[in-house]
Amino acid sequence: MKAIIFLVMFNMCAAFTLAQTSTKNAIDEISKASGNISTLQADFTQTKKMKMLSNAMTSKGKMWCTQPNLLRWEYLTPNTSAFILNNGKVLLKGGKRNHTINVNRNRMLRELTRLMIPNGLGKCLSEKKDFQVSVETKNNQHILTLLPQSKELKQMFTQIILYYDHGQSVVTKVEMWEKNGDSTTIELSSININQTINESVYSINEK
Repeated sequence: MKAIIFLVMFNMCAAFTLAQTSTKNAIDEISKASGNISTLQADFTQTKKMKMLSNAMTSKGKMWCTQPNLLRWEYLTPNTSAFILNNGKVLLKGGKRNHTINVNRNRMLRELTRLMIPNGLGKCLSEKKDFQVSVETKNNQHILTLLPQSKELKQMFTQIILYYDHGQSVVTKVEMWEKNGDSTTIELSSININQTINESVYSINEK
């Protein structure tokens, strides 16, 4: 009996160590690949599911990112709006109204923008204070489950799931689950890496 218990415990410890190694290898791979990305452009489809609504809401748009702190996330359908990050300031555009925010004074917004930029994502995965991370590898993907650890992110999400594509070296799909049971899925397509982006795309002085 003692031998059986020892064998079970040994296998459990071995499996735990293997899981830790697999997670570390995946995070190291993503962090290294993120450091090699200077610019990223893509189309996106965003699907929002709400417990109170029977039908999901779908939006489409484009995103541009230049390391380390330039990002434009623009919705084209069904309505037009944009989120622009430029060196610590965020411009929110919607209709005829624009609103500028200092991201450094808003911890929640700062955490979210870190997830959107490849280099920031690599740091988030490596710093245990931000997320508890587990990894499952299938075919050509790492599937990372992130459990928020910071107070600000816990107020918004119960978990975030990232689908990282080995071939393209980027996260191509994100699932965000909220405390109230709602969820948001974002899928990237037509991905272009390290192509020149005009910095006027990130202007926060637009009329």
